[in-house]
Amino acid sequence: MSTGYRLFLYVKPYWKEFSGAILAMVIVSLVNLAFPYLFGNYLIDRVFNAGGNIRLLNVIVVGVLFLALVKGFFSYFQRYLTSYLGQRVVTNLREEVFQHLQRMSVGFLEGQRVGELIARITSDVGQIQNIVSSGVISLLSNGFMLVGILVAVFLLNWRLALITLTVLPLIVFVVSKAGQRIRGISHRVQETIADLTAVLQEIFTGIRVVKAFTMEKHEAKRFARENEASFNANMKSAQAIALLTPMVEILYVVGLALVLWYGGLEVFYGRLTTGSLVTFFTYIGMLGTPITTLTNTINTFQQALAGADRLFEILDHREDLQDKPNAIVLPEIKGEVEFVNVSFGYRPGQEILSGINLKVAPGEVVALVGPSGAGKTSLVNLIPRFYVPTSGAVLVDGYDVRDVRIFSLRRQIGLVPQETILFGVSIWENIAYGKPDATEEEIINAAKMANAHEFITALPNGYQTLAGERGSQLSGGQKQRIAIARALLRNPRILILDEATSALDTEAERLVQEALERLMKGRTTFIIAHRLSTVQGADKIVVLSHGKIVEVGTHEELLQAHGLYAKMYGEGAIFHSDEEGQGVKGEYGEK
Repeated sequence: MSTGYRLFLYVKPYWKEFSGAILAMVIVSLVNLAFPYLFGNYLIDRVFNAGGNIRLLNVIVVGVLFLALVKGFFSYFQRYLTSYLGQRVVTNLREEVFQHLQRMSVGFLEGQRVGELIARITSDVGQIQNIVSSGVISLLSNGFMLVGILVAVFLLNWRLALITLTVLPLIVFVVSKAGQRIRGISHRVQETIADLTAVLQEIFTGIRVVKAFTMEKHEAKRFARENEASFNANMKSAQAIALLTPMVEILYVVGLALVLWYGGLEVFYGRLTTGSLVTFFTYIGMLGTPITTLTNTINTFQQALAGADRLFEILDHREDLQDKPNAIVLPEIKGEVEFVNVSFGYRPGQEILSGINLKVAPGEVVALVGPSGAGKTSLVNLIPRFYVPTSGAVLVDGYDVRDVRIFSLRRQIGLVPQETILFGVSIWENIAYGKPDATEEEIINAAKMANAHEFITALPNGYQTLAGERGSQLSGGQKQRIAIARALLRNPRILILDEATSALDTEAERLVQEALERLMKGRTTFIIAHRLSTVQGADKIVVLSHGKIVEVGTHEELLQAHGLYAKMYGEGAIFHSDEEGQGVKGEYGEK
């Protein structure tokens, strides 16, 4: 299916608006075609050259005024409908791309550059808006005008019309060849915009690291490279477009000169009236506008089709984590989790986990420990089905997670990531994120249980205080407690906690630990542990190494076993002291 046809399918539901715009366009074009005939064949031949006919002159003047009013009304109607059509189609397309990306797996999204995805949803969609809102109607309008003018000139004088047609095939050939080249260049332009957006997003997301390592000059050079690449691509596009217009105009003027020469001879020999020549020449003069506009519109089409190609690349990616057709709604669970001979890899032939067998009872707290890269995060990511095992099965209360609807599974799982993610909305909205319909009492109770209520009420606007982008207005401890409140409000049966490694001051650490203990109470909890106190308090410690479970037991049992856990404990290789470091002050507190 061609890109153009796929875009047309987005316009199809709005056929009434589209038909109305076309009707208005036809009326405006007919009015434009009527003016030269009125002035040439009537005003010159039948009024001025006929000795003066005042009555006919008055009729012509009234007719011109009436046609001007008709043209003005339908021009407004046409532009309004095309603008509505363009905005509606683009809004729907942007929504579809966003919803499609939302349904894609975590694995797919983590493999993409965020800035490039943003560019596709904004810049590429913006290119499409240009052709839907004005390009299609412009193409039809100017095409209609072109045909109308050719019909009119053939009716006036077929010999002059044939001379006019001698240059049209050349113009069509030039426009066609140039259009193909412009589309290819435009695709590259959109790619450079995406690269530039991605670099900006990376730099400003990691601005603390950039400044901490004094890498401003390095990042400035990296940005300059992408900026220069974008400049070069845009200049190639501008050059191709700039070259096309004068080439078309030169061919058009050649045709105009031939018409002027031959038409003058026709008048001289009495085979054509002066008024008819004026009418003919006016039509030929009008011919330049649709030809030039069609050329520019085709350029715009090629640029938009390049953007559409990039959008459809995303939409053509198959949703890799869909519910099965017969998937069931997971009922309310107790919280039992079992891994049955599970293996997993992000790429074929590269296993991250191998032969994992583990059963966790409802309400049990499991600490996952092991060297970096052992597979701890990959293991817990299989529970909410962010990924699926390459072999084996993950069972929740005996249900294979692949056999249940994803929504019904994830709504019963809480997640507190290592890097606390807050949105740039109010603290109230951040806490209620997992349960938007929560009552005021529920939100405040969750905040109190997370030791967050006191500091929230002390903020300038209380619960309505904006958290800032990624929670930038709050300290590390404050962000963690809001994340805990968010999880408490959802009241999940299974909790996944990736313990933060960032150092907090003693008081903030105590408040966070108290909140975590309340959060874990009565829930099946998987902790990617970084603190000794957390590990010691776990019901079960699972030690991973090279994607395999090598030890399972309590803290005391594993120390007595003198295995990998005891070795790491003795070397202090994986655990952070509960009192290491002091935070620094942020906008609203310690950070």
